[in-house]
Amino acid sequence: MQRLLLAGAGVTLVLHGLIHLMGTTVYAGWGDVQGLPYKTTLLGGRWKVGEKGMRLFGELWLVPMVGFVVLGAALAFNGPVSTAALALTTVASLVLTLLDWDRAFAGAAVDGAILVALGTAPHWMGVLR
Repeated sequence: MQRLLLAGAGVTLVLHGLIHLMGTTVYAGWGDVQGLPYKTTLLGGRWKVGEKGMRLFGELWLVPMVGFVVLGAALAFNGPVSTAALALTTVASLVLTLLDWDRAFAGAAVDGAILVALGTAPHWMGVLR
């Protein structure tokens, strides 16, 4: 049962990571995603970052994407997963979602749940290092 829960958690992390590609695709100018319009501001329109700033912001979404996919796959396939690496990846994701709160609030909720799980994981998982 524990193995099944860990595999499910790993798949969830991979999916959460892949969703970060939506931000990269739109904000880095790689393409369009229905329901996610391009913009050049963050913090609900209060911070104007311009086109170059938005491109950088979009490319930064790749950092947690890679982290979540790699760590989620390791967890799903019973590999070692560093709690520090997962926490760092999650905090990076949380910062990005908070900067784009009006579009990415659901991602912030997932990041919060991951951080809560990390806080309790050593007590119930016994596999994270």
